[in-house]
Amino acid sequence: MMRAAIFDKPGIENLRVIDDVEKPKLTNPDDVLIKVKVAGVNPIDNRVISGSIQTIRPIPHIPGAEITGIVDETGNKINNELKKGDRVVIYNKVFDGKCDMCLSGLDMICRNGGLIGVITNGGFAEYIAVPQRNVFKIPDDMDWDLAASLPVTGLTPFHALNEAQLKVNEFLLVFGASGNTGMIATQLGKKMGARVIAVSKEEEWIRDFGADYVIADYDKIVEQVREITSGKMADVVINSLGVNTWDSSFESVGINGRLVTFGVLTGADVKLNVQALYSKQIKLIGSTGGTRRELKDLIDNHDNLQIKVWKRFDLDNIQQAIEALFLNERSGRIFLDIS
Repeated sequence: MMRAAIFDKPGIENLRVIDDVEKPKLTNPDDVLIKVKVAGVNPIDNRVISGSIQTIRPIPHIPGAEITGIVDETGNKINNELKKGDRVVIYNKVFDGKCDMCLSGLDMICRNGGLIGVITNGGFAEYIAVPQRNVFKIPDDMDWDLAASLPVTGLTPFHALNEAQLKVNEFLLVFGASGNTGMIATQLGKKMGARVIAVSKEEEWIRDFGADYVIADYDKIVEQVREITSGKMADVVINSLGVNTWDSSFESVGINGRLVTFGVLTGADVKLNVQALYSKQIKLIGSTGGTRRELKDLIDNHDNLQIKVWKRFDLDNIQQAIEALFLNERSGRIFLDIS
C-alpha cells in the first residue's frame, strides 16, 4: 500500500490524502515502478482536479503531471539502461507509438494518447508505474526541482521555440516571463542567442534568468517593444496566458514574425485582425508539450538552467499547494516533496 492524493469527484474540496491506496503493479514486462521524489504543481493539475478537463480516468483519480523519482523495480524486459536506484524523470505523454503522429516523431500529439495524470493516475503519490519508454535517466548533478520541471514547465516552451524556429539575434518577447513556462522560455531564448524581452513585474530576478529587457508596465507593452526594437517589433512572441494579453502580443509581432501560443490561463476566445495577419505575414503557431527527443535534449543541455522556487509543500498539504497557484504574491514554482 502507499499514500496518495486522490479524488472521486471534481472539486479541490474532494481531494484528500489516503494512506492505504493500492501500490501500482508492473502489469507489463517493460513497466518501471518509480518511487516519487518531487512533483511539480502545475495549472494542468488544477484543471484535472476542478473538472475542467472532462476525460479523467480512472476515477477515483490521482493527479500529478510533473514527476521525478528513483527507480524502485523494473519489469523482466527492461534493458540494462535502467536499474533500481537510478534517478529519473517521467515523460508525461501517453502514446501508442503506432499512429502517423507517433511514427513521425510527434508522440505528444498521438491520435490515441493523452497525459499521465489525466488519462492515467499521476504522480501525487509515493509510487507510480509507467512504461520504460516514458522514463529518462537524469544526471547526478541535476537537482530534483529542475528535473520535476522538465516534463511540462521546461518541455513546453522548448518545443514552442523550436516550432517558431527562433534564430540568433532575433527579438523574443515572452509574456508571463516569471511564470512556470515563462522563466524557462526566457533562459532558453537567451541560450539560443536571441535578444530576450521579458514581460514581468519581477524585474530583478528575471534579468538574472537571461532577460535583456524587462517590461513591467502592462499598459505600455507595445510602445516599449517598439522602442526596444527601434520599430522592428518582435520576431517571435510567446503568449502562454491567453486572452488578457492577446491584443498586446499580436500587436508586438513584427513583419514576417511568429506568434506562438500554448496557454489559456486567462481565457481562450480571442479576436483576430485578419488584415494585420496577412499584411504583416505573421505566422500563428499553436504548440503543445514536446517530443521525447526534445526532453532528452533538455536533459543533456541542462547546464545553467534555473528554477525559482516559491514554496514547497508535503503531500498532506496538497490542497494548499493547488490553491497557491493562484495567489497574487506567488513568485516562482510550487513543488510537492513526496518522499
